[in-house]
Amino acid sequence: MANVVHAAGESSPGGLLPGTYAVCLHAQDEAELKLITRKLRDAKIDFRAVCEPEPPHNGALMAIGIVPVRAHSSERYTLNRILSSLPLAKEAK
Repeated sequence: MANVVHAAGESSPGGLLPGTYAVCLHAQDEAELKLITRKLRDAKIDFRAVCEPEPPHNGALMAIGIVPVRAHSSERYTLNRILSSLPLAKEAK
């Protein structure tokens, strides 16, 4: 989850409004993350991709942070469409 927190921090413009939430979703693998980044780019949704430079991952895409969007906006609708198939991340036990 360290990469998720890193992605959230990288995508935050700072000065977040009250009621801003972070949601952790789970992608199956790097291929699914890359597909999501393509969809976000196509939709012109602002995001940050976090890659792990160290071995054994050597530049692999590990997490995506999406810049917060306004509630009830077309961006929010688009995000819901792009991300709706991803389950909530579960805590490791």
